[in-house]
Amino acid sequence: MAGLTEEDVRKRAYEIWKGAGQPNEKMDSFWYEAEKELLAERSEQGDVPPGMSDNLPV
Repeated sequence: MAGLTEEDVRKRAYEIWKGAGQPNEKMDSFWYEAEKELLAERSEQGDVPPGMSDNLPV
């Protein structure tokens, strides 16, 4: 399984930021949203990153 890389998150965060109209605030929220989306996608595909599991509290 390929791990979630910083480059993966950076690309997704950029897409989300552009889709939001390229605002100049709350930049970290785009990063966290990108991580969340990518982890969810990989979880659905069975590609859960090391240290992550279905039994973690939400």
